[in-house]
Amino acid sequence: MVTGASRGLGRAIALRFGRERVAVLYRERAEEARQVVAEIKAMGGEASSFRVDVGIPSRVKEGVEAIVNEWGRIDVLINNAGTVRDDLLIKMGEAEWDEVLRTNLAGPVNLMRAVAPVMKKNGGGHIVNIGSISGLKGREGQINYAASKGGLWGVSTAAAREMGKDNIQINMVIPGLLDTEMGKALSDVGRERVIRELCLGRTSTVEEVADFIHHLCGMRNVSGQVFNLDSRVLEG
Repeated sequence: MVTGASRGLGRAIALRFGRERVAVLYRERAEEARQVVAEIKAMGGEASSFRVDVGIPSRVKEGVEAIVNEWGRIDVLINNAGTVRDDLLIKMGEAEWDEVLRTNLAGPVNLMRAVAPVMKKNGGGHIVNIGSISGLKGREGQINYAASKGGLWGVSTAAAREMGKDNIQINMVIPGLLDTEMGKALSDVGRERVIRELCLGRTSTVEEVADFIHHLCGMRNVSGQVFNLDSRVLEG
C-alpha cells in the first residue's frame, strides 16, 4: 500500500514492489496512477489504484476496507504522500499551514490507525513513513513542512513502541533531495546549499531509495529507526 504513488518517489516504490500485490493510492492523478498499475501488471505483479485523500479519515477508512475486500490483507504501508507550501512564518496563511499538516502529518496518522488492526490480525506488518531533514533540523521558509515532518518523526517512534507487541515494525526514511517534482521546486540557491552539505557531493535517486525501502520491509527485527539516505551529517 503506497500513498502518493502516481508519480515521483511513490511511483518508484510501487514499481519496486511490482512483483507483489500493490495498492497504488493517489488523490488527483488518476491517469498516472493507472499507468503505474499497468506497468506493475506488465512486470507480472498485481495492482489496483485507489483514490484516497489521506487527510480525510473517512476516505482512508473506505480505501483500506476496499483493499482488504480485494486482497484480504495489508502487509506493508508506505506513507509517501506529501505536499509543500513554503513561505516565511510571518507571511504564511492558515491555509498553507493547515494543508501541509493535514497531508503530511494527519494523513500518515489516519492511515496507520486504519491499517494497524488489519496488520495485527494478520500477525504483523511494516510501516515506512517518508520524512525529511527539515523535520530534524528545521529550514527557513518551511515552518509548516518542518513541523509536519518533525511531528511525523515523533509519531513514528512512539507508534513503534506501541505496536511492537503486535509485530508491526515502523520506521522513518529520509530520502534527501531527489529529482522529483517536489525536488525540482527547490530554488537554485536552495539546491546549491544542499549539495554543499553533502559529504559525497551527490544526491540519491528514487530507485536507490525504493531499493532501500523494499529491503527494509523484508527485515524482521528493525523498528523505531530513522534512516537518512544521503551524506548530510545530521548532528555536529
